[in-house]
Amino acid sequence: MFVFFEEDGGFKVGTILADNTTSFQVETLHGKRAKIKAGNVLLQFKEPALTGFMEAAQALSDGVDLNFLWEVSGSEEFEHQSLGREYFGHVPNSVETAGLLLRLHSAPMYFYKKGKGRYKAAPADALKSALASEERKRLQAALLARYIEELRSLHLPPEFQAHLPALLYAPEKNAIETKALEQAAAACNLSPLHLLAKCGAIPSTQDFHLQRFLREWFPAGPGFAGDLTCTAPDDLPLAQVAAFSIDDETTTEIDDAFSLLTLDNGDYQVGIHIAAPALGIALDTPLEAIARQRLSTVYMPGQKITMLPDSAVDVFTLKQGVACPALSLYLIIAPDFSIRTMESRVELVPIAANLRHEQLEPLFNAETIGQGGDYPYRVELEWLWHFANHLEVLRGVKETGRSLIPEYSFKVIEDKVQITHRMRGTPIDKVVAEMMILANSRWGDTLAEKQIAAIYRAQSTGKTRMTTEPLGHQGLGVAHYTWASSPLRRYIDLVNQRQLIALVRGETPPYAIKTEELEGAVFAFEQAYEAYNDFQRQMEKYWALRYFQQEGISEISGTVIRENLVRLDGVPLVIKAIAVPDCAPGTRVKLALRDMDLLTLELGCPFLSLASA
Repeated sequence: MFVFFEEDGGFKVGTILADNTTSFQVETLHGKRAKIKAGNVLLQFKEPALTGFMEAAQALSDGVDLNFLWEVSGSEEFEHQSLGREYFGHVPNSVETAGLLLRLHSAPMYFYKKGKGRYKAAPADALKSALASEERKRLQAALLARYIEELRSLHLPPEFQAHLPALLYAPEKNAIETKALEQAAAACNLSPLHLLAKCGAIPSTQDFHLQRFLREWFPAGPGFAGDLTCTAPDDLPLAQVAAFSIDDETTTEIDDAFSLLTLDNGDYQVGIHIAAPALGIALDTPLEAIARQRLSTVYMPGQKITMLPDSAVDVFTLKQGVACPALSLYLIIAPDFSIRTMESRVELVPIAANLRHEQLEPLFNAETIGQGGDYPYRVELEWLWHFANHLEVLRGVKETGRSLIPEYSFKVIEDKVQITHRMRGTPIDKVVAEMMILANSRWGDTLAEKQIAAIYRAQSTGKTRMTTEPLGHQGLGVAHYTWASSPLRRYIDLVNQRQLIALVRGETPPYAIKTEELEGAVFAFEQAYEAYNDFQRQMEKYWALRYFQQEGISEISGTVIRENLVRLDGVPLVIKAIAVPDCAPGTRVKLALRDMDLLTLELGCPFLSLASA
């Protein structure tokens, strides 16, 4: 006697060795003995023999028309023997019974199992829905297979074009395109990003990095939309000075300028003049909303994304040959450089010159000071340099060795990069830096003293942060330090400028102390400013790698900062070198340049040898 029974979700057959009423001892075709519960036995039969039985039952099952079987099964729950008689037109034999059960069991969309050998036909609507779902899965599986095959052949499926931004920057885990890409990449032993690149989906590595940044911080794009024009007031008094600015040649947002007059009594009048866009950008206007949203100008080699549109910058930038709206800080300085008086004014300042680093530095530098020479503003610049030295000593934070750290500039012309550098700490740098520290600290002192809300740049225990509390800046050695000198480029400066202008004019400041608006601006600015700086460093690294490839550089020297951390020569890169021997900070080493990856910005730098100083 044989049995057809259910076990582990499938059907098997075996020979009965013992019938224990509630269970059977059986032996399978493979000689395995097992104890089977009687409740799992669906059919006992004497013939045919077991050999070939399951094959015959499966062949019969495969020939059963599911749709016809579903139609004749009715809407009520049924027992398999009754359906067998209806379907076959006679009492089914053992092979027919087993084949029918196999077919019922294999079609859960058509028939719901209700018990031992008992089923119920699925309702028409449920079956239609299930079949449609199954068809979708089948089509998806076929589509997935095609995608994988095309990707493995380094061909981008046409359907992927619409999904590229997501695949490159924020892949959706359950999307079929993501699954295909991951499986194909694994088969090719590549990362998904590199497989996309090999398929031609990343025609520009530079654009790849830029678009990733824009996607997060400028989802609507870097351009400006709508009418964002503004006008400057036409009733400001005209200052009786001739001011000059100092910037690099790429600067268009000229925020600051200086003037110097020698007074009849031997004192000096120093003017620090800051562009005043707050005079034309009112609160609750589209232009203000743009500035608050962007928070800062974004810098990168070869281009920038300005905080304000050109239409606003052109009105307020301190342009040569124009009398420009400005918030000015005037200081009367005694011959010994002590400050006698200080006054702030809102006025039109004539800008006599926009001096540029590139032209000025060969003329005004540590070697030429005091040696005479004939160049514009030599007298003013040299006096300001002596004054800056005095201010630096007063702050008590004069640093030595800063000039040893280079500052790099990138120019990208027709996809070719040029990298130049100048040493920090030059007389130009000192003049500009000290004038800005003077203005920002004195304005900070005034706002704190008058208890007017402001945003300060504070530092204690080496940590620098923005705060609405009037705290000191230990690193600069000043009691208070606002950012108010770059209102065309930083939103925080624009906010502080509004407060200062109100103070100068005797008006109620637009921002009150401890308001959610100011606190929110601080939080948003710090997040954005950090992200913008990270992006700038990332793009500098990108163009440094491009420069290595462009110039065919395979070896480079550098200076050990500590352990395996090395500052490379000629580029603004600090990298972790490979296998650097123990050596003191400052040691010169030579490294190889290997495995440059413009997508991941990875760079291998194994140690080659010690280098001469």
